[in-house]
Amino acid sequence: MCGIVGYIGAKQAYPILIKGLRRLEYRGYDSAGVAMISQRGALNVYKTKGKVDNLTDYCTDKDVSGSIGIAHTRWATHGEPSARNAHPHYSQSHNLAIIHNGIIENYADIKAKLQEKGVAFASDTDTEVLVQLVEYIMSNRSLTLLEAVQTALFQVIGAYAIAIIDKREPTQIIVARKQSPLVVGIGESEFFIASDASPIIDYTDKVVYLEDGNIAVIRLGEELKVMGIHGEEQELKVKKVDLNLGQIEKGGYEHFMLKEIFEQPECLTNCMRGRINVEGNQVTLSALIDHHQQLLGAKRIVIVACGTSWHAGLIGKQLIESLCRIPCEVEYASEFRYRNPVVSKDDVVIAISQSGETADTLAAIQLAKEQGAFIYGICNAIGSSIPRATDTGTYIHVGPEIGVASTKAFTGQVTVLSMLALCMANKLGTISIERYRQMVSELTCIPKKMEQALQANEEIKHLARIFTYAKNCLYLGRGYNYPVALEGALKLKEISYIHAEGYPAAEMKHGPIALIDSEMPVFVIATRDRLYEKVISNIQEVRARGGRVTALITEGDEQIKQYADHVIELPDTLECFQPLIASIPLQLLAYHIAVCKGKDVDRPRNLAKSVTVE
Repeated sequence: MCGIVGYIGAKQAYPILIKGLRRLEYRGYDSAGVAMISQRGALNVYKTKGKVDNLTDYCTDKDVSGSIGIAHTRWATHGEPSARNAHPHYSQSHNLAIIHNGIIENYADIKAKLQEKGVAFASDTDTEVLVQLVEYIMSNRSLTLLEAVQTALFQVIGAYAIAIIDKREPTQIIVARKQSPLVVGIGESEFFIASDASPIIDYTDKVVYLEDGNIAVIRLGEELKVMGIHGEEQELKVKKVDLNLGQIEKGGYEHFMLKEIFEQPECLTNCMRGRINVEGNQVTLSALIDHHQQLLGAKRIVIVACGTSWHAGLIGKQLIESLCRIPCEVEYASEFRYRNPVVSKDDVVIAISQSGETADTLAAIQLAKEQGAFIYGICNAIGSSIPRATDTGTYIHVGPEIGVASTKAFTGQVTVLSMLALCMANKLGTISIERYRQMVSELTCIPKKMEQALQANEEIKHLARIFTYAKNCLYLGRGYNYPVALEGALKLKEISYIHAEGYPAAEMKHGPIALIDSEMPVFVIATRDRLYEKVISNIQEVRARGGRVTALITEGDEQIKQYADHVIELPDTLECFQPLIASIPLQLLAYHIAVCKGKDVDRPRNLAKSVTVE
């Protein structure tokens, strides 16, 4: 989940590397470092604990000259966050330096063997093992750096995106990837490397996404050369990046998270554009046109995802079963991949991931493919690993999501699942044409209704102050709004560090009601739907035990106002689309509570945006 960046060209590398690290800091911010081959030929490595700002302060009086360099921002796996464990890592001779995103699973065995041969280690990380192994192979077998990297990668087990430089070859960077993302940008007589395209777009829109098992040799003044791990040359597939600077800047907002919350109406409009016709009564998905036999013939659908994407999957399950009448299950990808699941060729597996790089979800896809299932991906990041690993799928097209706590990706995923369910139901004939058109029309109205929900921002900001000092919170919902309760609780936990739990409202009396007292804030999604009266009963149960209730209600609802301490009114919509509206105030509530507590909203502790390791 770390971020890596590199440069080779005629410009000074350091400013490009630092700017790139800032763009990638959402991927990890436990420590940061740079390695550059200076104008005098020295390989200088500078690294610090903490964020990129700490690194720039440290480098103020250092030699940062040179036009080739690599840099890294870390999310710790092996070894505590410290300058000692920060990347880049030197080899023992200080001739080589490496950066790495991923995990070397057999690092302990390799380390022990190298130590027996006299190799001394300077860190606790798995990454240092790789650079020491490369150097050992070079020195003992008289191999080139490329040959040594190839040989070393045959010996390691795990996931990696690496970049390595050698001060004896100051016009070359070697990179490789397996199960971790890596992109190479092609400029005018210069090259850029990064975990994603965000650090590259200032300089070029031409990129190569390395495939699993690829190694690339990047030499100044030469063409990029991509090969397989055995050395077989690969076709160079240059793509154009559809990304602009405005999408990855804050645009006047205090935090990326707040910007991304407010972008949701526009994002969902973009998500639906070209898929719902201008009359707003027909959904067309190219995946369903190209693969209708596999999708419409599914005997069962299994959704695999992690975190927020799993919550979106829970909503998707209800949509698919209700509209399409196909059995649907939702699995944590991290559990699915290890529990020997029953999967057949009649199953469709839907894999959901914002980044398209989630390690557990990728592994779940591979397992399902081996058992013959048809794989459908729902992702945001174009060109990422999951779209390349699936049989078909749909991008959510909500733009880059920089804030670690997912907001617009969640609503984008739910929107795609809604369109998929509607499109399939229409073709299967499991809903009437009148109902289908009504639902499609209402879906097109959701962005406008989101704008209405966002108008409660100042009210929610004021309300958030009341809950700043809460130690625990309970979120309740039923039906389609139960996953919204889960997601609301997750957002609060992620960025404010307040313990929160999401529960089906009816399950409260089966245990959690024992926690209710005047110190336990309870947030209830209580919009008007078929379970409305049931939710009112749940609110009364909380109030009878001294609980303080904040209710999300349908605009104009006077009944619940009698029972709730605070209410947030939302525009009315169909029951199945309520999560798209109800998630907005819960995102804002978590955001403002975290801001009141002085937390780093965009970069919460211990978290990273893209979970590319187990």
